Amino acid sequence: MDAVRVALLREVLAGTQWPGAARRFAGSLRRSVVPAGGGLLLVGTEGYEPWHLAAHLVDESAWSGLPELAPTLVRHHVRPGEPPHLSVGLGRLAAARRGHTLLVVAPGAPGEGLLERVHDARRAGATVLSLDGGDPDLGTLAHDALSVPEPDGEMDLDTVQHLVSAAAGENGTPAQRGPRRFRDRLARLADHLTAPPPSRW
Repeated sequence: MDAVRVALLREVLAGTQWPGAARRFAGSLRRSVVPAGGGLLLVGTEGYEPWHLAAHLVDESAWSGLPELAPTLVRHHVRPGEPPHLSVGLGRLAAARRGHTLLVVAPGAPGEGLLERVHDARRAGATVLSLDGGDPDLGTLAHDALSVPEPDGEMDLDTVQHLVSAAAGENGTPAQRGPRRFRDRLARLADHLTAPPPSRW
C-alpha cells in the first residue's frame, strides 16, 4: 500500500483507536529490531501466512534505510524447489535467542505447536510481538500485542497490518531521509488534498 493510500486510510479511520494503536505497536517493533540484533522473524499460523506484511516490511525497510525491518518469513510448510527466501521452516524458531524479534500474525487460534515454539523462543530471550485476533494464550506470551477481534466490524487484521508496516518505516534517522523525505511530503500532500475545505463560518 503506497503512501497516498495509507494517508487516505488514516483519514477514514480518524477518530478511532486504530491509527494510534498501529503507530504504538510499530514503535515497539522498531525498538525491538536493532541493527546489531539477530533479525526479525515473521510467522503466521498453519492456515495463514503473512505474505503481504512480509512484502510491505521489505519495502519499508528499503525506503526508510532500515534494513533490520526486513523480515525472514518463517513457514509451516516448505515445498521442495522453492527459492531461499521462501524456504525457511519452523525449525528456524528454535534458533531464536536474545536479540531476535519474533512477530506472530494469527487471525485465529495459533495452534499448540506454534505456541510451544513461541514459548521456547521467548524463554531463550527473543522478543515476541503479536498481531492477532485476540487469542489469550498468544497474548500472554507476547511482550506486546495488537489484537483485532474477529469480526470487529470496524477493522480487520489485514488493514491493521498495512497501518503497522507503514508506521514502522516512518521517521527514519536523519541520515536516511532522502526517499523517506519524499514519501513524507507525498503523505502530507495527500492529507492536504483529501482534507475537507475550511469552514467559512
